[in-house]
Amino acid sequence: MKVKQVGDPREIEVEIMVRDGATVRARIDGIDVVAQLEPLADGAAILQIADRRVRISGARTRNSILVAAGPASFEFVPVEGRAGTSRHGLAAPEVTAPMPGKILKLLVTEGDNVEHGQALAVLEAMKMETTLYAESAAVVKKIRVGVGDMVDHGAVIIEFSPAPADLSKRESPAPDA
Repeated sequence: MKVKQVGDPREIEVEIMVRDGATVRARIDGIDVVAQLEPLADGAAILQIADRRVRISGARTRNSILVAAGPASFEFVPVEGRAGTSRHGLAAPEVTAPMPGKILKLLVTEGDNVEHGQALAVLEAMKMETTLYAESAAVVKKIRVGVGDMVDHGAVIIEFSPAPADLSKRESPAPDA
């Protein structure tokens, strides 16, 4: 996914290559990065890259990603309308809880087709409601929580399958009989 920091015209390409437990391998602007994440009870985490450790927290809003890293804070927005946008793949194969909280609403059911930006669930954390949105078109494969369930930071809430290709654009109309 390409993002840019609010107020900065540079675009940053971010791709999560592998997430295996606490280890995350990512490629940021072509540079491979290996990081260790240590979740904290308050929903934040300690991020370690090489010998450097920093406390991080983040939240996704409808239009941006808010990140606090140590004393610095950033707001990133996805770069819209770029060439090469994936139409058949998934931006993320699942929706996870951005912080510990309680599931207030589930706005989709298994088997539903969802579109980029569609509201999926509402999570209550620290007396605030956070709506979780789809990052790309997909099909809801499995809902792993119920309304009223308490979830931890990083808990999988919804799993996706890729959206079916739009066959109406590929097939020729049937000949008249």
